Amino acid sequence: MAINHVAVLLVAAIACVWDVRTRRIPNILTFGAAGAALLFQIATGGTDGAMSSAGGWLVGAGALFVAYALGGMGAGDVKLLAALGAWLGPREALWLALYTGVAGGLIALLWATVHGYLIQAVRNLWVLLGYWRLAGIRPMAELTLATGKGPRLAYATSILAGTVATVWLR
Repeated sequence: MAINHVAVLLVAAIACVWDVRTRRIPNILTFGAAGAALLFQIATGGTDGAMSSAGGWLVGAGALFVAYALGGMGAGDVKLLAALGAWLGPREALWLALYTGVAGGLIALLWATVHGYLIQAVRNLWVLLGYWRLAGIRPMAELTLATGKGPRLAYATSILAGTVATVWLR
């Protein structure tokens, strides 16, 4: 197994445990992992490695930024995916984002079902889509992470699942 794969699995696992326990992902982990990735990529690939790391960071951050900007997830999740992308490079970061999204959807369905929230979650989705149709795509205060009443999912669990899938399948 490559060093970058070990690094992303370790970082994602630590973030997952932290997020499940506290519902936060510390900046020292996300920024530290991104900085270590950049240094590693420069040491092993020079300028091309630096460009790969920066590109992976941008893909990772970009993949979750819209959900964050609309109030649907925390900044720690965005920074975590960006840091993992910095280790993997842009192509693998794209796969990581896709696998994470699939895992996130499945885990959210399971989470909502276990907490008896699935019907309300589907209603909320329809309300949100209607709101966006009328008001444009922007946060709906009643359904943001900050003010919503539903059960909260530690999204680092989805990111860890996406990381495992990326390392295993790619």
